Order: sequence, then C-alpha cells, then structure tokens
Amino acid sequence: MKIRTTVQLSLDLIELQDALQAAEVAIRAGVDWLEAGTPLIVAEGRRGVQELHARYPDVPIVADLKAMDGGAGETELMVKAGASMVVVMGQAHPETVELTVKAAHGLGAKAMGDNMAMPDPIAGAKRLEDLGCDYIIHHIGYDMRTLRRARGLPAPTPLQRLREIVEAVSVPVQAVGGLTIEQAMETPKHGAPLVVIGAPLAIEGHSFRAASGDVEGMLRMICETVHAYGEIEVGRV
Repeated sequence: MKIRTTVQLSLDLIELQDALQAAEVAIRAGVDWLEAGTPLIVAEGRRGVQELHARYPDVPIVADLKAMDGGAGETELMVKAGASMVVVMGQAHPETVELTVKAAHGLGAKAMGDNMAMPDPIAGAKRLEDLGCDYIIHHIGYDMRTLRRARGLPAPTPLQRLREIVEAVSVPVQAVGGLTIEQAMETPKHGAPLVVIGAPLAIEGHSFRAASGDVEGMLRMICETVHAYGEIEVGRV
C-alpha cells in the first residue's frame, strides 16, 4: 500500500489562542494535519477541537486523547466536535481499544493506536492493528526521556525500532518522542509516512508556550522536504 507523506503539527499548548495562532502559521506553511495535543485537550476540552475545526473545516484534526478507559464516549465527544482521528493507548484493556475503534468508525473517523510503554512495542503494534486501529503511533514518552536524561542515563528513541514496527503491520506508522527536526523529516526513509512536528520547533521547551523565531519558515522547509518523498510503500509486503 502506498501512502502520501504527511506533516502533522502537534499543538501541545494550554492556551487556545496560542493554539489557533500556531495552527494559522502551520496551514500557511503547508502542514497537512493539526493535532489537538493532550495539554490542549486537558486545558480546553472539546472546545479546542471545535475551534480548530471551525477555522479549518477541511483540515484533518487528530485528538490526542491518550484514551485509557471510556474510549467510546471520549471518541464520540471529540469526533462530534470535529476530530478526524482519535488516539487510544495500547496499554488500555483490549476492550477499550475495540470500543474506541468501533465508535470512531461508526462516526466516520479513524483510530490511532499508541504503543507507548507497551512491554514489546512490536507485538503491541500488531495487537493494535488486530484490534482495528487505522494508524500506529510508535511513541517514546516525554517523562521517561526527560527524567532519564536528567539522571545522566540514556533515553531510547523511536527510530531504534521503527523499521521493525513498520514491517510488522500493514497500516501507516508515525514515530513520536524526542526526535530532532532532522530525524523527524527522515522517518519516511524508514517507511513511516506520517511526520509529526511539535517540540522543540513549535513549542518552547517544557513551557507549553508557542515557540518564537521563524517558525513558519522552518515549517515550510519541513513540509517541502517531507512532501518531496511523494507516496511511499508502507507496511509488510
């Protein structure tokens, strides 16, 4: 299966106005998908998704719910607010993943399964696909990376197992967690066409504030680089 390479901007912000301003810059620069990040959802609830959808009705919106329970209800709230995709955690009960997928598909949306902290990320990705997820997020958590580095310990990167994840499933994969901008732009070379951009480019460090500087210019360069891959083959052959 061939998939067109896509750039997704993660709006991990807590002020709605900051998120809307960042989204405006992103769309001008050529970003394909907008993500209502977990901090924005916690701070603003479904209002954040509603406002993004109202301003950009033709742009797919990812609601990063990180659903662990009550997946069907949370999915219904976000999809009816305008989300095109919702995120469910692979560490949740299989029933939660199943019900999230069912709710999303019933409303014309898609489910993204996140393998963060699953004991075996490859087996976890397969499990999420088997449960009906349309996309796999290969995710290394923020807290784990931050605390390990503060203690002088090595932190893993999603690039380390990315090719194995891609070859284990037949749905598109994205890699998230601690990648540099250069590394994120190269994930299509590993068979992962969905490139996610957030901190440190769009978000200031640990502050959940919009970044300063020429963000639009950098995003435009990222979009041009990623889109130049065109369509790439994904999943096992």
